[in-house]
Amino acid sequence: MTQWVFDVVDRLGAAGIGLLIFLENVVPPIPSEVILPLGGFRAQVGVMNPVAVWIAATIGALAGALLLYALGAWLGYDRVHRLCGRRWFLLSSQKDLDKGRELFDRHGGPIVLFGRCVPLVRSLVSIPAGIAGMPLLRFTLLSALGSGVWNAIFVGLGWYMGERWELIEEYMGPLSTGVVVIAVAVLAWLVVRRLRSRERVDAAG
Repeated sequence: MTQWVFDVVDRLGAAGIGLLIFLENVVPPIPSEVILPLGGFRAQVGVMNPVAVWIAATIGALAGALLLYALGAWLGYDRVHRLCGRRWFLLSSQKDLDKGRELFDRHGGPIVLFGRCVPLVRSLVSIPAGIAGMPLLRFTLLSALGSGVWNAIFVGLGWYMGERWELIEEYMGPLSTGVVVIAVAVLAWLVVRRLRSRERVDAAG
């Protein structure tokens, strides 16, 4: 782990944990599977209060989620729908976007709640929630609940593991990597499918 993470935690305490979790939600520089166990370990040795660590982490996670939700709301469904209709936009078609919104309208609550407990997804799920227009209060409550559970688990693991807290990252690392690989594969598949669809349309025309 880079030294600056330790420096932030040592200087700011629980507030530093919250700041790092906020950054992890917005621009994922350091996974929460590293930050939270470190906070739990620091609490176990008496440097920080475990409840303060959990509260700060949950506030940081919620702040990051709300920022990305606001980005999605600013983009709006109509704007994104028009974007998907552009020829150069390869990630999604308007039809795919419509299906995605139908899915989110039906199951948006569980998607947000459980998505907050999946690496990478916990950051990205806030944007479609904003685009789909999920009520802000509902989104906030679901995000706070999902983040609170996730944070409690990993702060608790850091407390339990003590000086061996870094082993948590070793076990969670493959999972995080797997999620990233799947996400990249899905994006590649979407681009290829869109290009093939465009070729069929051009051939028919």
